[in-house]
Amino acid sequence: MSRAWWAACAAMALASVGVFMWGPGWAQSLDWQPQHAWTQPWRWWTAAWVHVNAEHLVANVLGCGVLAYWAQATTTPARWLWAWCAAWPLTHLALGVEPRLLHYGGLSGVLHAGVAVVTCRALWGGQGLQRRLAGAVGVGLLIKLWLEQPGAWPLTVTPPWNFPVVSLAHASGALAGVACAVWMALWERRRRP
Repeated sequence: MSRAWWAACAAMALASVGVFMWGPGWAQSLDWQPQHAWTQPWRWWTAAWVHVNAEHLVANVLGCGVLAYWAQATTTPARWLWAWCAAWPLTHLALGVEPRLLHYGGLSGVLHAGVAVVTCRALWGGQGLQRRLAGAVGVGLLIKLWLEQPGAWPLTVTPPWNFPVVSLAHASGALAGVACAVWMALWERRRRP
């Protein structure tokens, strides 16, 4: 079960490293651009792999490790990867509500979606300490999103990061993750005898 989450997170990290190594030419054809949302729908997925600099890339690659560890610690079944995969394009599509955001790239929104999926699964299906940890992570995530003020500015440069952060992507990822976790929980409930 945890191997699948580790493999998925490693694949996300490796794809990001690959796009970064190919250079900015690739980034322009893969990043999120709302004006191309319907004519170039691959951007709903590929935007996650585009990073503006090495610091941005390293932060998100480390985030992949944290998500994989969180899924392992909560014994999140591999089938819940479907909820994360469904949240992936929804995270980027939701960025279309911000007309001032002309470009976006990075894994952070999709990672927030993954954290939301795993946290919801642990809250609903976990026991004891696992459920309490999930509650703490959920509250921490809500506080983080509130402090980031996702609707205030499309891009902010906040210390210690040396690149623009799109806090709206964090919020849209978390919301997409919760929505897809609900969908997955309902699907599992229907399959039970």
